[in-house]
Amino acid sequence: DLANDEGWVSVGESADTSELAVNSIRAWWQNMGSARYPGAERILITADAGGSNGYRLRAWKLHLAKLAQELGLQVTVCHYPPGTSKWNKIEHRMFSFITMNWRGRPLVSYRTIVELISATETNSLKLRADLDPRTYATKVRVSDAELATVPLEPHTWHGEWNYTVRSHAQSI
Repeated sequence: DLANDEGWVSVGESADTSELAVNSIRAWWQNMGSARYPGAERILITADAGGSNGYRLRAWKLHLAKLAQELGLQVTVCHYPPGTSKWNKIEHRMFSFITMNWRGRPLVSYRTIVELISATETNSLKLRADLDPRTYATKVRVSDAELATVPLEPHTWHGEWNYTVRSHAQSI
């Protein structure tokens, strides 16, 4: 949450999957976002072009649709163009300070990692973290039929990178 200089990190031993990425957004909303933005109608996510939240991943879009439906919010995603992930402000605002905070400390357990991340603060930045103990399936295939159920609205400028996923209650 760049506007409020707050961040959420989900820590776990599961593989980095689209479901894990969306569950991290869900955890942020449940633990931080919903209290800060009680009247929100939408969430804006900036994401890298690759990895578990890549713009080509059908599973990412399917899990976002489930989240939008569950929360009753539209979810707008703006992906950074391929090869430009270092432009993502999260790299500079969160991870640099997390790295400085745990430098030289043995990361002996997931609990230690969660505690060190949660203890990371600057004059304004506040972070929270929690352990996600779930195991997520890898190499999940999303069929054309499943993808067709996603209420996805590509934006006019680079709709492959920028799009809104609406809850089913919202019209496209």
